[in-house]
Amino acid sequence: MVKFYSTSYSYDYSFPAVSLAYFLRYPNPYSTHVLSTDVISREYDPDTQRLTTVRLHLKKSKLPAAILKLLPRSIMGGAENGDSQAYILETTVVDAKEGWMEAESRNLEWTGVLSVIEKQVFQRKALDSQPKLAAPVDLYGQQSSQRTDVTTTVTLQSRIGENIRRRKAQRQAEAEAVEEEAPPARMGFFKSWAASPMQRSIEVIGLRRAEKSQPKAKEGMKVVLERLRQGGLVAVLEGMRQDRELMFVGGQV
Repeated sequence: MVKFYSTSYSYDYSFPAVSLAYFLRYPNPYSTHVLSTDVISREYDPDTQRLTTVRLHLKKSKLPAAILKLLPRSIMGGAENGDSQAYILETTVVDAKEGWMEAESRNLEWTGVLSVIEKQVFQRKALDSQPKLAAPVDLYGQQSSQRTDVTTTVTLQSRIGENIRRRKAQRQAEAEAVEEEAPPARMGFFKSWAASPMQRSIEVIGLRRAEKSQPKAKEGMKVVLERLRQGGLVAVLEGMRQDRELMFVGGQV
């Protein structure tokens, strides 16, 4: 079973401003859960004039209480209360010439419980000749003839039933090898966990969480874009410094 979430919107900023803000979006007042960001690789193809970047984000993560109730303690490790840290792998391809950027982010932790893949497509959009109440701005705060359209798609899939079935088969094989049978109550437990409703429940919970997180991600980008408009990179870097200080002293932005 797979769940999908999709949304589309626009930023009233030029594509260069939006693509730059994407790479500078952490930290911001809406992403205090992001602890660090590291560049794994960055390659530029002179033939296609495309820049490919792979980054690793470390985020504070908390499993929803509803999912915690469904999971056995045996697979929770040290996160029985739901608190943990999760690595997110992000891959982006930017084509400045054609005016588009594709980004994909996926979780590297808890993939056996719920795999979350977020894809975003940023597209430069030329404005028509109709007058606008609020003209878009470029990287330096000047009026621009462009806006940037964004389409976000989130795919969620739980494989917990498959994992439980795999564990059950392994246990059965081990039991047969020593001519022993697992206790009926235990086998019944694993049988109930292998059912598809378990997967659907986890996917629905994850979907609701994704829907709630997207508006915050959009607002975080707007904060960075506004900093760019007001003071360029200097303002963005100063804002990042202040946000980071508040994060690590336990303050709320």
